[in-house]
Amino acid sequence: MQYRGMKDVLDFFTSRERVFNFFDNRHLLDWMDDERYLKLAFKAKMGYPLDLDRPRTFNQKLQWLKLYDRKPLYTLLVDKFAVRQYIAEKIGAEYLIPLVGGPWKSAEEIDFDALPEQFVLKCNHDSGGLVVCRDKSRLDQQAAKQKLNRHLQANYYMSSREWPYKEVKPCIFAEQYMEDDRQKDGLIDYKFFCFNGQARFMYVSQGLEDHATAHISFYDLEGNDLPFKRTDFAAFDKLPYKPEGLGKMIQQANVLAQAVDSPFLRVDMYEIGGRIYFSELTFTPCSGMLPFDPPKWDETIGGWLMLPEKE
Repeated sequence: MQYRGMKDVLDFFTSRERVFNFFDNRHLLDWMDDERYLKLAFKAKMGYPLDLDRPRTFNQKLQWLKLYDRKPLYTLLVDKFAVRQYIAEKIGAEYLIPLVGGPWKSAEEIDFDALPEQFVLKCNHDSGGLVVCRDKSRLDQQAAKQKLNRHLQANYYMSSREWPYKEVKPCIFAEQYMEDDRQKDGLIDYKFFCFNGQARFMYVSQGLEDHATAHISFYDLEGNDLPFKRTDFAAFDKLPYKPEGLGKMIQQANVLAQAVDSPFLRVDMYEIGGRIYFSELTFTPCSGMLPFDPPKWDETIGGWLMLPEKE
């Protein structure tokens, strides 16, 4: 970050979030235990304290779950490669995007000649470890390898203390490149927020490869607008495409949420060419620091999430 004058310096030091990120990005907070770290991060990013004794908001409750709901199964479920077997067993292999390569422990193991002309390379253990190839002849393989290896070396748990990621063994795998002519600006991701085993609403995203042009909006399970949005992404003017299989998506999201038996689970899916595909499972959207506008919905939605007794 470059500063153009004293005002920039003052703005930096008066922003709790910027100061926190400065230290966190340099691993200067790694020594902290999870509770202390999360209280500091939460206050810096959300602007109000993290109350773990009487959590009321959705985001506070997700932090509580980070600390006190630690089933070994969760590590398997956040592993984007290993979870495929779980999905095949619970709802069927037909919901999986086909593999075209991997797994590999490093980017140097990838045989690009053996891959199809289009594919998607993914790291299994984080968010953002992704290379989308639409034309292999134009792919900068060296840059792709550097990005993937950089992500492989990162411990995603340390960046947000999302416990399930702590023991995931990093790898890279390749999926078939998927596209749908009805979704002109890229695939639409349908993310179902499931509370105690039941989907309550969804958020729909498109174009997340580029934050500047991406869109995210919240809808009920009929596809109607909900009266809140995220502060960090542009919203859609209307639902860009209502899936023909929306009812089936909701049904399968409920099956998975009930199988996992977690107080909260987000189940992400696509509809491509009239077929439903699984995307991923998430326990703490935005690391449990999801910015709602208006903010009152943080507490309203928190009321839908029933926490278990603390052991």
